[in-house]
Amino acid sequence: MAQRRKIAGTKAPRTKTPRTKARRTNPFEQALDRGPANYAPLTPLSFLARAATVYPDKPAVIHGDRTWSYADFYARCRRLASALRRRGIRRGDTVAVMAPNVPALLEAHYGVPMAGAVLNALNYRLDARTIAFILEHGEAKVLITDREFSDTVGQALGMLRRKITVIDIDDPLHAGGQLLGEKDYEAFLAEGDPDWAWRGPADEWQAICLLYTSGTTGNPKGVVYHHRGAYLNALGNALAFGLTPASVYLWTLPMFHCSGWTYAWAVTAAGGTHVCLRRVEPALIFPAIKRHRVTHMCGAPIVMTTLIHAPEAVKVTFDHVVEMATGGAAPPSTVIAAMEAMGFRVTHLYGLTETYGPSTLCAWQADWEGLPLKARAEKMARQGVRYPTIEDLIIADPRSMAPVPRDGRTVGEVMLRGNTVMKGYLKNPRATRAALRRGWFHTGDLAVWHPDNYMEIKDRSKDIIISGGENISSLEVEEVLYSHPAVMEAAVVAKPDEKWGEVPCAFVTLKPGAPPVGAEDLIQWSRDKLARYKVPKHVVFGALPKTSTGKIQKFVLREQARSAPG
Repeated sequence: MAQRRKIAGTKAPRTKTPRTKARRTNPFEQALDRGPANYAPLTPLSFLARAATVYPDKPAVIHGDRTWSYADFYARCRRLASALRRRGIRRGDTVAVMAPNVPALLEAHYGVPMAGAVLNALNYRLDARTIAFILEHGEAKVLITDREFSDTVGQALGMLRRKITVIDIDDPLHAGGQLLGEKDYEAFLAEGDPDWAWRGPADEWQAICLLYTSGTTGNPKGVVYHHRGAYLNALGNALAFGLTPASVYLWTLPMFHCSGWTYAWAVTAAGGTHVCLRRVEPALIFPAIKRHRVTHMCGAPIVMTTLIHAPEAVKVTFDHVVEMATGGAAPPSTVIAAMEAMGFRVTHLYGLTETYGPSTLCAWQADWEGLPLKARAEKMARQGVRYPTIEDLIIADPRSMAPVPRDGRTVGEVMLRGNTVMKGYLKNPRATRAALRRGWFHTGDLAVWHPDNYMEIKDRSKDIIISGGENISSLEVEEVLYSHPAVMEAAVVAKPDEKWGEVPCAFVTLKPGAPPVGAEDLIQWSRDKLARYKVPKHVVFGALPKTSTGKIQKFVLREQARSAPG
């Protein structure tokens, strides 16, 4: 075989191979995929399935003299889901409920999303026009309504442009009202299968609830919750409030408020007991606490005030501590002292409908125990620190987004971010973008940051009035006042109130030459057009203070309202 000769002084040519940058393989991503065995979308519906397995015979729901075990509770929720599906309800459909804190509304927090639908718990304090708007805007296909509210609901149904299925809650604890639907709730449940094999959401971002907040405009905005946020905020509540299987939770907070601040799921997650309550009255609350050994309850400051000032004949003593969580206006030291004397321990929370309810709490510190009452109340009245399930909180300049110094003096806007912030506002992308701009949810509340990292709300950048835990739009009330033929100008601000925290106070300028109009005339005019809690409690007549450009100076009116009689 011929051999290739190497010629002296020459080198064999080399073939250049193009170099490619070696790509590093991440071993933690290689062949470690997500599947049914190691991933499931988070949903609070799983809390009930677990509780029914672990505590099947334990009391889950108490209503009057009736008690349902966790096995019963689970079966009823599955019946509801099955009945809804048989009526054609599918994923993304809306089911509205107009009810006080009765078992049907609690069951709807599970049965409706088990059917893949979205629960719209209605504020039963709203007027018929607003209820009709919500039913239309949310496109409710089914309305489950308590007969107590048949007057309002009947009017609202008459305003709708389409027909929806109506189911009545005929609660034996309430007499009166009319039945508006084709059948009652118990008969509707009988259509369903107690063993129905429901499925959780395919995506934890799927909507679970639709809740309306008035904001600063007349028409309310629809806040959309997802399964993930509901799951996490419920666990945050259980951690923050110390819920356990031994907990007995009394429903003094309306379930239509952020799904009861997500306690509709939190109590079940802990395996505790729900005690339903149609009406928040001392004559019902005190006996329920003693009879059921209630351990936890929530409510606006008005609930505490009502308990404190209840007639002595109504008050019932009990031999255990009741944890009471409250939001809204900070409780003064006299309220904290009075509640402690009756056996309650108060925890101050802060949150919004857009954040599934509570997002911060005034976490208790051991060294507060020895402080004098006034100093302790000052600590306890702050809105505190972020929940364990909210990702982040800052007090910042809304323009520069720079966090304010933690000096307890510099004011900034409260901003939140994380998995327990709403998906957005239904059919309102503009408002959604504004609320979630620059990577944060802008609350519109102004606060200071203390050196110990606790925040304290100082004012609201929006003119919202919080009365008895309810948000009232000053613009909505002003619009009604402006519609009176004798009113030339009107401005509405919050006036501090011992019972309600805040009430609407109207400042009115009458038209020259208008017929005499008194405060009671305008109050009655407003009562005919607004929900009762939105009606001004005080009316002051005179010229309105204005800037050089003609803008009404509401900060001046707030000071005047503080000193106004009544």
